[in-house]
Amino acid sequence: MVKRTQLLSTIAAAAVLLAASTGAALSGSLGATAEAATNGTLAATAGCGKAPTLTSGTRTISSSGQNRTYILRIPDNYDRNRPYRLIFGFHWLNGSANNVASAGYYGLLPLSNNSTIFVAPQGIDNGWANTNGRDLTLFDDISRQVENDLCVETTQRFALGWSYGGAMSYAVACARPTVVRAVTVISGANLSGCNGGTQPVAYFGIHGTFDSVLNISMGRSLRDTFVRNNGCTAQSPREPSRGSLTHITTTYSGCRAGYPVQWAAFDGDHTPSPVDGSSSPNDSRTWTSAEIWRFFTQFETTPPPTTAPPTSPPPTSTPPTTPPPTTPPPTTPPPTGEPGACTATYRTVNTWPGGFQAEVTVANTSTAPLNGWTVRLGLASGQAISSLWNGVNTGTTGTVSVQNAAYNGSLGPNASTTFGFTATGNGATPPSGVTCTSP
Repeated sequence: MVKRTQLLSTIAAAAVLLAASTGAALSGSLGATAEAATNGTLAATAGCGKAPTLTSGTRTISSSGQNRTYILRIPDNYDRNRPYRLIFGFHWLNGSANNVASAGYYGLLPLSNNSTIFVAPQGIDNGWANTNGRDLTLFDDISRQVENDLCVETTQRFALGWSYGGAMSYAVACARPTVVRAVTVISGANLSGCNGGTQPVAYFGIHGTFDSVLNISMGRSLRDTFVRNNGCTAQSPREPSRGSLTHITTTYSGCRAGYPVQWAAFDGDHTPSPVDGSSSPNDSRTWTSAEIWRFFTQFETTPPPTTAPPTSPPPTSTPPTTPPPTTPPPTTPPPTGEPGACTATYRTVNTWPGGFQAEVTVANTSTAPLNGWTVRLGLASGQAISSLWNGVNTGTTGTVSVQNAAYNGSLGPNASTTFGFTATGNGATPPSGVTCTSP
């Protein structure tokens, strides 16, 4: 079996060539259709409630005019009425989907306890050049096929990979920020492009301090993209000294609520499976799997509504790609006491033919802490929410209620947060009866 830990001089040479060749390979026209097919934060996918036709194993799919493959792993005792987490694991250069699957999807499969659907796509020429966006299109096409047949929690999509697979995960974060909740990039670099790269995505970077294939400076550069996008406070995280055989994980401060950035530097070379106290990488003893799993599972949400998602089509034009910032929650838990009073203020951010983007600011106007909030608003005739972030909505037309997400329900005195949404219909008419209540 090909080991993940092998160090090949050809990887370094290929990395140089790829870095030079892929920067201009991506066009800006990946297509609104592909992204809209997987976009949105409505909890239940079309596959929920269906008797599945997909089974675990190698699947073939037509994408960009080619037959591509991926390995699918469906949880044991799959429940078609339960939304599952979805994780994409991208292989490294000269690796394969089979390598990722046989290694337990970077060690996450044994930790998942049948809570997660795993996908390992196969790259062309065992890599992720992403020429003309073909590998992003593959990500879209696989997502669509899986979610049309299986029950996926749409706020729980993730991607990770090592080396070239890390580069592809970074490309997904740049180009599909409203699709993936978080990514982990292990020893990666900008080899698969970054189409977009301006919106926040929860990000975990892992890199060896003396990586001889993709220098750690390349990993820091990817990390810093999302330090900026996520509004984090810039800093130079501590990194272990040579010979210490340890790792140091840093969680950035000041990041937007729900968009953390985490950085783990380890005393080691180009490997996905470093081991503290040892210079020999080992898949079964590495600390990376547990830390990645903790990072991904911190985003678990409340159970989705039991109603099916809306069937109205997404906007025919791509909406703006910059979601509004949110105010970080207080760094210390708010004291218990009388609930605060909240207000909700609506504004239209942008409009386009057949759709619009809006945001609602929720503010605690009292001197007491606010622990949880619910906003209600009446959408005008013909308006329907197609995606919503930083909140959990009940209903998509008419009178809609939006409750706080797990990470932005606690507001101190005079603090505020925002949630946003895109919708079909004419955005010129604001909603009626916008109210906020706190339990």
